[in-house]
Amino acid sequence: MKQTASRPSVHYRDVEPDSVGQRLDNYLLGKLSGVPRSHVYRLIRSGQVRVNSGRVRAGYRLKEGDRVRVPPVHGRRSGRAPANRVRWLADRILYEDRRILVLDKPAGMPVHAGTGVDFGCIEALRSLAPALRAADLVHRLDRGTSGCLLVAKRGAALRQLHELLRTGAMNKRYLALVQGRWPDSRSRIDVSLSTRRRGGESVVQVDPGGKRALSRFRAVERFGDRATLVDVVIGTGRTHQIRVHAAHAGHPLAGDPRYGEPRFNAMLSAKGLKRMFLHAHALQFVWPGTGEPFSIGSPLPNELTAILEELDRTP
Repeated sequence: MKQTASRPSVHYRDVEPDSVGQRLDNYLLGKLSGVPRSHVYRLIRSGQVRVNSGRVRAGYRLKEGDRVRVPPVHGRRSGRAPANRVRWLADRILYEDRRILVLDKPAGMPVHAGTGVDFGCIEALRSLAPALRAADLVHRLDRGTSGCLLVAKRGAALRQLHELLRTGAMNKRYLALVQGRWPDSRSRIDVSLSTRRRGGESVVQVDPGGKRALSRFRAVERFGDRATLVDVVIGTGRTHQIRVHAAHAGHPLAGDPRYGEPRFNAMLSAKGLKRMFLHAHALQFVWPGTGEPFSIGSPLPNELTAILEELDRTP
């Protein structure tokens, strides 16, 4: 008798204690390792993913006793990152304890797998050691951004840190090079943003009806009227927030391929800039319950300090 290949079927997951309080989208991304984020959101929006037999949104917070319906996931999944291709990432771990890990993310590497991307930072970290197999991203950085990327090793830590992000109690600082002379008089940009799909890409735009986004800019060093190195603290974590706020203020980021100014980018490219000049240089928070402070920093990468030196030499 001819056998037919078994087809994937719907399965159900009872929410474990460590996942209580986690967003549904983040929960699924962790469980369906390698499945593109866009596909996970389609499954939720279409109602194929359900919680306790009902439709919910991606931001639904899981509760004790919830049962999640997970449909068959078709298509290639990336699985674990090849160990021989990610061992170098271990040298970029800035800090690690039993609860968290901070990675000095290199520019050009995505934080997770997606369409056309076999693996990102989180898949690579999970492949480094058994203790990291349950690691999950606390926040995200754009592919072109380098610097401090916070990862939770335990579900309880992930929930605590997500709550700090939600309430604005986590201090995330960035260094960026922007076009022109950033004025001392302008430090706070409180402009709502929304995301649209355009030509197969996500494009963020200023939109009074969008989600609130707050950034604080401070000039650190000026290079005549050509450019300014700014320190940026974000009060919210919207997609492309710093990039869009800077462009909205008339001072787009150096090397930004989407929201930047072509002539400014070309000038810096001639000086050796091969990436977007945006670096997550510091991260601070206080652990809930214990009041224990945490602080970590990452200096500007050499390829970015070299650009500042080139600007210093320019008359």
